[in-house]
Amino acid sequence: MKAQVLLPKIFNFSFTYETKKEKLTPGDIVEVPFGKEKATGVVWPDKIFAPKDIKIKNIHKKIGKISLNKNFINFMKWFAMYNVTPLGLVLKMVIGGNKNLFIKNDKNFDLRIIKAKKFNLNQEQNNALKFLNSKNNRFDVSVLQGTTGSGKTLVYFERIKKIIAENKQALVLLPEIFLTNEFKSRFYDFFGFEPAIWHSKITPKNKRIIWNGIINNNIKLVVGARSSLLLPFKKLGVIIVDEEHDTSYKQDEGVIYHARDMAIARASFEKIPIHLVSAIPSLETFNNIQNKKFRHFKINKRYADYPLPKTKIVNLNLKKIKNSFVSDESIEIVKKFLEKGEQVLFFLNRRGYAPYLICKNCGYKQICNNCSMYLTFHKSKNKAVCHHCSSEKKIFNKCKNEKNCDFIMYGPGVEKIYEEVSKLFPTSKIEIFSSDYMKKKDHTNSLFNRIRNNQVDILVGTQMISKGFNFPKLNCIVVIDADFSGRGYDLRTTEKNIQLYNQLSGRAGRFSSESLIVYQTLSPENITLNELIKNNPDEILKKELISRKENSLPPFCRLIAIIISANNQSLSIEGAREIKTRLSKINGLEIMGPVDSPLLKIKKKFRSRLLIRFNEKSLKQKMVSNLLNSLKISSKIKLTVDVDPVNFG
Repeated sequence: MKAQVLLPKIFNFSFTYETKKEKLTPGDIVEVPFGKEKATGVVWPDKIFAPKDIKIKNIHKKIGKISLNKNFINFMKWFAMYNVTPLGLVLKMVIGGNKNLFIKNDKNFDLRIIKAKKFNLNQEQNNALKFLNSKNNRFDVSVLQGTTGSGKTLVYFERIKKIIAENKQALVLLPEIFLTNEFKSRFYDFFGFEPAIWHSKITPKNKRIIWNGIINNNIKLVVGARSSLLLPFKKLGVIIVDEEHDTSYKQDEGVIYHARDMAIARASFEKIPIHLVSAIPSLETFNNIQNKKFRHFKINKRYADYPLPKTKIVNLNLKKIKNSFVSDESIEIVKKFLEKGEQVLFFLNRRGYAPYLICKNCGYKQICNNCSMYLTFHKSKNKAVCHHCSSEKKIFNKCKNEKNCDFIMYGPGVEKIYEEVSKLFPTSKIEIFSSDYMKKKDHTNSLFNRIRNNQVDILVGTQMISKGFNFPKLNCIVVIDADFSGRGYDLRTTEKNIQLYNQLSGRAGRFSSESLIVYQTLSPENITLNELIKNNPDEILKKELISRKENSLPPFCRLIAIIISANNQSLSIEGAREIKTRLSKINGLEIMGPVDSPLLKIKKKFRSRLLIRFNEKSLKQKMVSNLLNSLKISSKIKLTVDVDPVNFG
């Protein structure tokens, strides 16, 4: 008897094997010979394809008694089709291509149970819970929108409790790895046990324990980053996507996909409800609420009725700051909060010390050798770093007069602001809150503890701090440079800004009626900033929808970006032209380009782009995929397909 086996490799098809010993069904996990090696694969529900001239090899053995279920297999097929990616790579995301995943000598997942704390919901939260509970055993997309600090998390915790009581599993998606540990303690308090945490940095042993616990329905609750969406749940009952608007849900390396959109698809295949949670929804979600495709509930009051921070605009044009990035007005405001023993955040969305280094004598610019990017100077390393390829170099260059270049540092990063704030407030305890400083788990945990125990007076942070953290004593935020201009190649600039600054203001005043957010800006008349201050995000999103519709942009069309990379620029443009000619044979596609990418060179590869636009009601991916697979593409060219691109760098 023959069976088709899908392998976790870069193939879009399954392979035929002979099965002699036992009856196999689709979803069973097997070990097979592949070339000179052994490989782990999954019996796949494809038609048997057995070429006559090839000797068919035998399946070695079935691994364990576990099996991927039919709904999950159908979701994987759809995922591969939608994202124009080989099916084998989707399987690799599921099983990791590693037979050690199925070794059985590990202990079970450690469930340390304590007595859960008692939390009482207020009237609005109770109404929100009833709303979520009203559609239980079928596919339904509902949006839980709530002011930052309104207690949305408690509402969906109660929702999860009901699902677990029904012996089903729950998945909570978070946009960033570092948020999972912050959430872990909140889950522990509420449920009395820790959830299984899943992301790319957990150990292989923990992956094995959790993966096997999930497929056997022994683990009921998973909190994870994007990749947890492809776990083999046996009895999934609900999916929750927290901070659903966050663009970190877009995976932009390897298999490119948007985890929020794929979560909605998975819920559809599993025939279960999904809840999208946000203070300000993404434009796509907002549009679906307006069109009544998604149900919607809004919590208007903050938990315990504390008001949102007051706002103040400091016009940097009126009071020129000499050799300083913090205005005198901001300094006086900060002093008052520090005198009351409250915490202050200086916010600047730029890592490092200085984003540009230019020699004042010869004009030499520190640019990455591999990418068309300015290098950012990091004082902590005393090196210039590329934020795309992570290459580092010492800031040394011979000038035209044979002396060393004399570099001027333009524009501040968080390290520069930290240095300046340390001079302005010498007696305060100051910490940087940025991804470069939060890579070590021990540092992150101890910093959180110090902040909560009021052992930190001032934080200097990037946008990382705006996401889901709860700092009880933080009551003043100074935005160093409230810039709403965007970079020219991101159609989501307005949307991202309003979400970022709304999230940011929500970090302050969670337990105080006197909190303030100060916007230092060179453009005080900016429309987005002023709508933001009125706390009227719906109006901005409605205007943004009108603008997108007028310009035929998502969500009123679908886009697929094709990036063509090569060692030299002409090769990449030539390849793009050839692909455009072939793609133009598909009806209903508008193909724009080729153009050079705004980020022309990344990791020594020159990049050209094609942008395909088509009707939002149609799925052209299958045709595009079939055509790209039929091309004989030179090995000197690499193609990357990005369905529903978030930005155009």
